Amino acid sequence: MITFLDFEKPIAELEGKIRDLRKLSGSDDGVDLSDEVDRLESKRDRMLGDAYAGLSPWQKTQVARHPERPHFSDIVARLFTDFVLLAGDRGFGEDTAIMGGLARLAGRPVVVMGHEKGADTASRIRHNFGMARPEGYRKAIRLMDMADRFGLPVITLVDTPGAYPGVGAEERGQSEAIARCTERCLGLGVPVVSAIVGEGGSGGAVALAAGNRVLMLEHAIYSVISPEGCASILWRTADKAQDAATALKITAQDLLKLGVCDEIVPEPLGGAHREPYRAIDSLGKALENALAGMDGLSPAKLRQVRRERFLAIGRF
Repeated sequence: MITFLDFEKPIAELEGKIRDLRKLSGSDDGVDLSDEVDRLESKRDRMLGDAYAGLSPWQKTQVARHPERPHFSDIVARLFTDFVLLAGDRGFGEDTAIMGGLARLAGRPVVVMGHEKGADTASRIRHNFGMARPEGYRKAIRLMDMADRFGLPVITLVDTPGAYPGVGAEERGQSEAIARCTERCLGLGVPVVSAIVGEGGSGGAVALAAGNRVLMLEHAIYSVISPEGCASILWRTADKAQDAATALKITAQDLLKLGVCDEIVPEPLGGAHREPYRAIDSLGKALENALAGMDGLSPAKLRQVRRERFLAIGRF
């Protein structure tokens, strides 16, 4: 059963009718309702196409946060082979909001890391809903250092509402850890490809997204602050989150125009949560192409290209 969003209620009702007709068609009575089922499925696909073709920024935010959207673990299991999970920052402890390790993408050795939100209540609590603490970012730095030492490309998968703002995280130097992680990402002498696969929130996202190439899934979002946080600051109420989402230009389409991201990876009809394998496969092809485009570049050239890319953002 798919979790339907608020704007998908008419589609949810139609899906319910399709399920009921399928049950009747498969009953002992032998009633053949396949033609009616096909007609309703065609209507559903048209409604999905119309709904997702005109999503507002706030609706895209809801899609990006969909609980059944593929997460880091799903992507790694589908795209990467020989994955070896590496844990700990060698300073304080392990943070499971950021996961990473050695792997192969289409046979090519890489270091892959990213935010993990979790798939159910227990795993979401265990992964802190993808909100990393300082030790998570320091672990990311450790993995980047290893990638640089052995000449391995780095792939980062971003999906977080932001870094964890708790007292303990602040006591252990949250802002410093994020800044150091961003600095290390920018200074790597190996190719870095970052993909915003869901929600890219604040510095907690930027720390893993300072790559040579930044990809975004079609319905992902990327912003300096969440719409709710922005509305609370500007209007003193989270009720204005929809207005904030529009003003922030958080969609992949807006960010491509601004030069913040380099490529939009298309999602299946109705979003990545409807057909996660298809969405992950599309992302895999985009990651492979992005890495192939940097083959043969020297460490100095990679740093120069990365520097020029970020300095060009916002120029008109």
